[in-house]
Amino acid sequence: MDEKQRIEQLRHELHEHNHRYYVLNQPTISDQDFDFMMHELQDLEARHPELYDPNSPTQRVGSDLQKEFRQVAHRYPMLSLANTYNEQDVRDWYESVKKGLAGENFEVCCEMKYDGLSISLTYVDGKLTQAVTRGDGVHGDDVTQNVRTIRSIPLTLHHQYPQEFEIRGEILMPWASFERLNAEREAAEEPLFANPRNAASGTLKSLDSHVVASRGLDAYLYYILGEELPADGHYENLEAARSWGFKISEGMRKVKTVDEILDFISYWDTARKDLPVATDGIVLKVNSLRQQRVLGFTAKSPRWAIAYKFKAERAATRLLEVTYQVGRTGAVTPVANMEPVQLAGTTVKRATLNNEDFIRSFDLHIGDMVFVEKGGEIIPKIVGVDIDERPIIAMPVQFIKRCPECGTPLVRYEGEAAWYCPNDTGCPPQIKGRIEHFISRKAMNIDSLGPETVDEYFRRGLIKNVADLYDIDVQQINGDGSRTKSALRIVNAIEKSKEVPFERVVFALGIRFVGETSARLLARHFKSMDALMSAGLEELQEVEGIGEVMAKSIIGFFHNEQNRQIVERLRSYGLQFELSTTDAPLSTKLEGQSIVISGVFAHHSRDEYKQMIEQHGGKNVGSISNKTSFILAGENMGPSKLEKAHKLGIRIVSEDEFLTMLA
Repeated sequence: MDEKQRIEQLRHELHEHNHRYYVLNQPTISDQDFDFMMHELQDLEARHPELYDPNSPTQRVGSDLQKEFRQVAHRYPMLSLANTYNEQDVRDWYESVKKGLAGENFEVCCEMKYDGLSISLTYVDGKLTQAVTRGDGVHGDDVTQNVRTIRSIPLTLHHQYPQEFEIRGEILMPWASFERLNAEREAAEEPLFANPRNAASGTLKSLDSHVVASRGLDAYLYYILGEELPADGHYENLEAARSWGFKISEGMRKVKTVDEILDFISYWDTARKDLPVATDGIVLKVNSLRQQRVLGFTAKSPRWAIAYKFKAERAATRLLEVTYQVGRTGAVTPVANMEPVQLAGTTVKRATLNNEDFIRSFDLHIGDMVFVEKGGEIIPKIVGVDIDERPIIAMPVQFIKRCPECGTPLVRYEGEAAWYCPNDTGCPPQIKGRIEHFISRKAMNIDSLGPETVDEYFRRGLIKNVADLYDIDVQQINGDGSRTKSALRIVNAIEKSKEVPFERVVFALGIRFVGETSARLLARHFKSMDALMSAGLEELQEVEGIGEVMAKSIIGFFHNEQNRQIVERLRSYGLQFELSTTDAPLSTKLEGQSIVISGVFAHHSRDEYKQMIEQHGGKNVGSISNKTSFILAGENMGPSKLEKAHKLGIRIVSEDEFLTMLA
């Protein structure tokens, strides 16, 4: 056997062993033997680079060469499902399906609703060619390189499969992987992930696929699309996909009556607690694809499917102490530290207390027995106190008066529930938080950096504020010389951020209370950083949406000498400090008009249409009222919005008509 044949043989055998271990849970060789085969394949592929295959088992180990994600349009929009929380809603949905099918018999496929990150996988000729996140439902991020590292996702398929198809599912972090990851982060004094969904999302969006490969992600697939599917039945197609190598839930069941649906829900409301991954409900789908097409879609969701959400699980435990965390904006959040208790599949010992008013509403005392739920089955929160169990010597919880990180007296702004540390230039969590905000995607978009890297650079003294980023050179961050490519990528990304438009620079500064929309309005009103910095209280409040509290925050930010020095340094490095001609409004064709967007569009995404509206002087609004000028309507506009528009006499403008209007 020559080396080329041996490579093909090893790839085939490793794919098979991988499927047996991660999907079937039936390994037939030891981990050591698997590793020996993998190392042999790696050595052979290194000697034969001309035989490179992106779907080789060796690609599952990840690479540090990942570039920022590109946006990809979904061939079929990824719509969300309508949610229901009670038995009557399920019965109503069942009756609406029966009515929509004019009394025709139908079956319902009942499935688990997994709580992770939605993913769409495309296979051509039995090989994975693309993996895209849900994004806004119309466009998503191409995360193919990262998805290749998830071992329960097949890179090549078995048996007979369609020549080309798309399969959708959920990327998950199992409870065991989540608890291991948080234990590692706690030992390294790094911020913990709040829940497995956040951990899975953050991992899959990592620009280093080595990180993705190391964190033990999993995937369950639940929906197939394509022109040549094996059967008309959704359930039958998933069973076929199982034979091709996909991980399909063992909990699926096909039923015919609403009582059988409710029995399925009742069973899994308890049994789900023994599952290795997070679930938050049940998904019900009309099984026949033909009948699905008959039922069609609303603007936001299919009529042939619905999600039943489980009620939050509750447990009682004792409150041991209250500690305090400081966020990017200086907001101080109290955290309940409790005796560990099992809740919805994981051990809970901490829960947010939101703010001082929340603590007072429960009259919390140290030593109280508290009732804890997981909001949406994920984030722990205290929902009640058992007063009868309160110890005699229990002391009421008193909110702190000084910042737990830097000792600065806290302040509470008018109209705000939170207490803040005003030392935004000297409080370590605020400094790091502002840097993380500065590099974020909607701000300066320095994707090659992340919170972990920021924390490392801060601890090493390389950066003390956002301006220090532009002094970093390759030699400083290359360490022992083993990370040259990574260091170059970071420095280049920082350099490229100098092209980011002015309105995002304003947002990136992290001025308290100034969000993305406010920053855009300020940039377009004042047109330069100098004009914004010198604006007075009344002038700032002339800008739509800028109230007194935000205006005072902006003035305070620019009156702080350290902030001004940082801003001047950013100017000297060449960041965009003026509104460019491309950022300026293109016309006043929509000036003074309030526009609602509804439906699914063919030519542009919803975000792109929102941008167009603003570029031509219009205002995006979320709900229909007497003040609405017109509705930009795509396919499948919601019937309730349509009815309200007709009732109020509001004009409906099609996508093509709108584009002609702006031409």
